[in-house]
Formats: sequence, C-alpha cells, structure tokens
Amino acid sequence: MAANGVGKLCFIDGIMTAHTYIDILRHNLQSSAQKLGLGTSFVFQQDNYPKHTANLTREWLLYNSPRQLKTPPQSPDINPIENLWHKLDVEVRKHKISCKDELKRILLQEWHKIPNSTTKTLVFSMRNRLQAVINAKGMHTKY
Repeated sequence: MAANGVGKLCFIDGIMTAHTYIDILRHNLQSSAQKLGLGTSFVFQQDNYPKHTANLTREWLLYNSPRQLKTPPQSPDINPIENLWHKLDVEVRKHKISCKDELKRILLQEWHKIPNSTTKTLVFSMRNRLQAVINAKGMHTKY
C-alpha cells in the first residue's frame, strides 16, 4: 500500500518461508510500486516477522529495495498495513463465504474497493505513529 492506494494482493498456500516471501516480493513489489506510480522512490516498510528479517531476505532487499524504514527488533508494530488488514477483515466478514475460492474472490473484491483516502490517511499517520513510540519510550501506543 501507499498513500495513493493499494498494490497487488498476493495469496500463499502452505507455510511462509523466507524463500516464499522473497518470491512474493520478486513478483509483486516493483509491479505494485509501478501500479501506484512510485517508481523507485518509495520507502519499503515491513514488521519484524522472522521471514522478513532473515539474512536471505535482508540481502535480497538490500539490492532490490534499498530504501527501507528500519525498526528496532523489539519495536511495537506501527506498520499502517495492520490497520488496513483490519479494515479488510471487517468488510470480508460481511459476506457469507463457503469455500476458499470464494474467500479469495471476496478478498480481492474488497481489497480493490479500499478508497485511496483510507491509505492516504494511514500513510500520513506515520509521523504521529513514530512520535507516539518516542513519547511512550518504545512501549504500547494507541496504534
């Protein structure tokens, strides 16, 4: 996601590994950035999930996404994508879903309905999120 909208939504089957995550990034990061008109000027943010911080992943990102928001290992999760996942979850739960394929279809449908105003608000909240972490000395914040 970026201030001007959502990128590609990717589904995985099975267990996420660092290799799986890198494949997702390899096939979706640049195309999502292009779709959103970001070129190469974006700052990539992710949480400290072990697959995201694996040496293999960090090396891949070093060469393929050099501008990253660095967060301490035990930092609170302030990534605005978490708020977007919650909003998506709320909308998806309004549907009666009976199978995996239907779930995927509804997820994509609701993902593409997310207004740019929502992603803009979330991205522009980063200054406040970071300040809240500083004010709370790394402890819990409202985000």
